Order: sequence, then C-alpha cells, then structure tokens
Amino acid sequence: MERDPIFTMICFLIVVFSHLELSEEVDVLGVEGSISDGETLVSSLETFQLGFFSPGKSRNRYLGIWFKTCPGTVVWVANRNNPIADGKGVLTVSDSGNLVLLNQTKGVVWSSNMSGTAQNPVAQLLDTGNLVLKDNKSAAGSYLWQSFDYPLDTLLPGMKVGWNLKTGEERYLTSWKSADDPSPGNFTFRLDKNGLPQLVIDRESMKTYRTGPWNGFGFEAIPAYLNFLFKHNVVSNENEIFFSYEVANKEITTRLWLNHTGYLQRLIFTHDSKNWEFLYSAPFDKCGIYGFCGANSICSSRRADACKCLKGFISKSQESKNCVRESSLDCQKGDGFTKLVGVKVPDLLKFQLNESLNLKQCEAECLKNCSCTAYVNMKVSEGRTSCVMWFGDLFDISEVSDMYRNEVVFIRLSASGL
Repeated sequence: MERDPIFTMICFLIVVFSHLELSEEVDVLGVEGSISDGETLVSSLETFQLGFFSPGKSRNRYLGIWFKTCPGTVVWVANRNNPIADGKGVLTVSDSGNLVLLNQTKGVVWSSNMSGTAQNPVAQLLDTGNLVLKDNKSAAGSYLWQSFDYPLDTLLPGMKVGWNLKTGEERYLTSWKSADDPSPGNFTFRLDKNGLPQLVIDRESMKTYRTGPWNGFGFEAIPAYLNFLFKHNVVSNENEIFFSYEVANKEITTRLWLNHTGYLQRLIFTHDSKNWEFLYSAPFDKCGIYGFCGANSICSSRRADACKCLKGFISKSQESKNCVRESSLDCQKGDGFTKLVGVKVPDLLKFQLNESLNLKQCEAECLKNCSCTAYVNMKVSEGRTSCVMWFGDLFDISEVSDMYRNEVVFIRLSASGL
C-alpha cells in the first residue's frame, strides 16, 4: 500500500521538531540571548538553576544560583554588593565575552570582568553548580571565566579554598551579612597555609575556630567517619595549595556552608523528605571555640568545668584562664616530657617543622633547644611523618573523641615537675 506523501511529510516534521525540542540547550546563554527577571537557566540534568531571587524578607533582587529541587538554598550570588531594587534586571553575554548584569536603565550592576575577548562566547550552567564562560568552539573544560573561582558562603564538590602561589590570589568563603542580605558578613572560612595546612574560621581577622592540621587523610576536628561519604583533599605544589572535597556517591547532594552566625555546617539533602540534614557543625561545642581555655590548658567537653591546666602548670590567676608553669624549665638539670593522648594539637603559632626526624630524633631535637616546649611526630601524608616542635605557650588544645583524628603530644616539663 502506497503512503500518502502529505502524511509522510507530517510524520517527518513531527520527528524533526520533537528532536529540536529535546536537544534545546536550556543551560546555555549566547550573545543573542538574555535572561530577564522571572526567567531562568537550568543545568542539563536539572540539578542547578540560575535566575533572580529575593533573600528572606528583602525585596531587593539578586542574580544567583540555587539547587533546583530546593530553590531557597542559594549557593552563589553575582551582585551580592549591588542589589537591584526595581526588579528589572537582565543578564546578557556581551560581544567581548563577558557576562553582564544590567538594571532598568541599562547600567552595569555586575560583570564577570574577564580580560581579553572571545570569538564565540557562551555562558553555561553546569551540573556541578559552576557558571562558566567559554568559547563555544574551544575544547571541553577550557573556561575563560567560572563562578567557582569566586566562592561566596558555600563550598560545593570540586570547588577550592586556598591559594594561587604564583599570583598570591586567595579563594575563601565569606558569610552573608544576614539571612536577608547576601553582602559580605563578618566571617570567613579559609585555608591557613602556615606550616601544616589547616582550615580556620575568622571573625574580622580574629580566629574563632580551627580544624587542626591536615595529616594526609583528614583534619583533626572533622569526624573521621565522613570518609565513607566524602573524600577530602589538600593539594600542595609549586603553583597552588588548596582544600576541596568530592562525594563518594554521585547520588549524594551536599554542601559546606558558612552561615551568617559564623558556624560552618556540613549538610546533606534527603530527597525523600526534601530537607537538608546536618551532619556536623563547627564549632561543635565550647571546646571548639578557638582559645576557649587560654594558654597552657586543655579543654574537655566531658568535664563540667571544661578548662584544666596541663600537667605541670597552674592557673595564673582566678580571673584568667591562662596557665603558667609550676616550676621553670632548666635544661642543665634534665627536662623531660609528659604524654598527652587523644588531643587536637596546639595551634601552630611559634613552631618548627622538620620532615626528616623520627619520634626519638624529634624528642632529642626538642631537648637541645631550651625554648622548645612540646613536640609531636605527626603523619602528614601516606608513609610520611613530620616532627613538629612548639616554642613558648601552647594554645588551643582540646580532647577529641575517637570519631575524630587525634594525636599524642609530648609536653616538656622540668625534672621537678616530672
């Protein structure tokens, strides 16, 4: 039976237009396109969405990226310092290849500010949550600009916190000012690269929390059991040093969030309940607060009175949490060491690092220097340890449970103190 040519043509057009609809790239914005308030860009697997929003009770409009399944969870904001009040914002890609956010009067509210030009510029929202600018004809993964280089208050898998050692540029998280205002708040979360890398929270340059040093597998104050869910990485080479993490299972939706009150929180999204669940929050308790017990003391959440002087030390005064030595060190009479087990090591304030010494050699080296007050032989990577020696007062020591990584620290005492 011969088919009607008109029927055949209709079927052909249905197939063609169906294919065009399915292959439409809703995650890409080109020079000819734009996104106005009320329109969005959605990543290919519908994981993330980019558009305009108003945080909390604010009426200001911001361009941001959020989880599509949880629109209230914003992970990145373009114009955090320059809100749009009239709700007439438009995002475009300029001829030079820059992302440009315009207000109602066509004034530039925010720009990616990329140097140079691109021949075929497009912006794309990836399923990682990364908004990228690229030349449409360039190789995959080659970006002219990316939002991951400019983190705000949220660290997603694949993002970095750390330093470009060539340029001196630092990437770090900055909290929102409040739940209604995404402008920079008082708290930052960054990688301290002084000696052994550790993660810290600062409040206006004052440290409020630290994880303890990286030991090649994790940080002391981050629960070790999380290795089953996440892989934490610290990469250090001649070009950069940074912290990042990956998820063990791609089905896991997670974020590391520095909230406006100064707490760093690890959250997992449960798709059944459509809620975020807390895995941990830092500081976890009062012993996580930086320097809660003062110098030469140890903090333990298991005691009603959390603070206690280290062995061989006594309270400086009733008004102070700082402790001082009961008897002075005397190198000539033979000082020794007392062992402190299961602790977060003192902060790396005045210290010396020697990667070639074992435990016995580390002890001998500390005894040679009358100013050395403690030492530890710490694992810093697979099959490699370092001798860390402290000088002067010991600060921010706390007991940690077996669910955390902990160390054995040797505290120097005089012969009479021993």
